[in-house]
Amino acid sequence: QVQLVESGGGLVQAGGSLRRSCVASGGTFSTYPLGWFRQAPGKEREFVAVIRRSHTTSYSDSVKGRFTLSRDDAKNTVYLQMNSLKPEDTAVYFCARFSSGSVVRATSWDYWGQGTQVTVSS
Repeated sequence: QVQLVESGGGLVQAGGSLRRSCVASGGTFSTYPLGWFRQAPGKEREFVAVIRRSHTTSYSDSVKGRFTLSRDDAKNTVYLQMNSLKPEDTAVYFCARFSSGSVVRATSWDYWGQGTQVTVSS
């Protein structure tokens, strides 16, 4: 059974940092793009970042320059380093495995973690 388990969420002050981890199991992940989405209350799930098999990355404009995505294929783990956090980054963050289509669409991703809360206080 495919599972994605996230850790590293929590409460942080504006300007602070958090490091998120997502460990994958039960399937093949090293050949797939992996990434993160987030969802704030009352809003749609929003693309954050993706890292491809080649380790190239893409980010949404809202996090570019502040967030860094990396992966360790030997550990089936993807890491999201979040710096210079802002209150508008407050959301539930989900890691996911890409399937096909446009990476910015949530429907293009087939496996999801359970989601963990990140709260940035002002």
